[in-house]
Amino acid sequence: MFLSRTRTILLLATLATALPAAAQSVEKSPDNKAPVEIKGARFPATLEADERRYERIGHGLFRYMIWDAYAGAYYQATGYPVPAPLSDVPRRLELEYFHAIEAGDFAEVTRERVEEALPRDEFARLVPNLKAFNDRYRDVSPGDRYALGWDGEALTLALNGETLYEGSDLMLASALFGIWLGDDPLGEGFRDDLLGR
Repeated sequence: MFLSRTRTILLLATLATALPAAAQSVEKSPDNKAPVEIKGARFPATLEADERRYERIGHGLFRYMIWDAYAGAYYQATGYPVPAPLSDVPRRLELEYFHAIEAGDFAEVTRERVEEALPRDEFARLVPNLKAFNDRYRDVSPGDRYALGWDGEALTLALNGETLYEGSDLMLASALFGIWLGDDPLGEGFRDDLLGR
């Protein structure tokens, strides 16, 4: 889920022979009230989780050159300012993968991206919780979906609806969401799509 620019290039380069030769455009839902489908990955306009209702803010397709890596949608709980991905607002990011990726690759790149984004002392404080989070990753196959969530009190990571991690570190939550939605995201276009810009 958390691919650095370098790791993205390396992983997608190895997949090049298996990928389609042309990229597929992503249609936007003008009113954001209808489900959207991106290369078979379907994202509803709203969802229920953690006893809350979440509304889709935006959705998009993460590409490297002509290769499609994964589709995603960003949600926030109703009744909060939108978008506010790096705050204490309850929020969810769902990413569905089009290629197999090993758990170790997720963990390695997550650590790299968080470390790059934070001052050294802040990163040092996060290391124990980040390690616990990274230890919960599992390998993914095409069609698998990770969901990263912050419900206002708990940070969760789920794979295909199964919760793999639960913690309470808001700083870690914001660092993880920042990988896609922060000032220096993996892809600015993908971030803007997720934020409905």
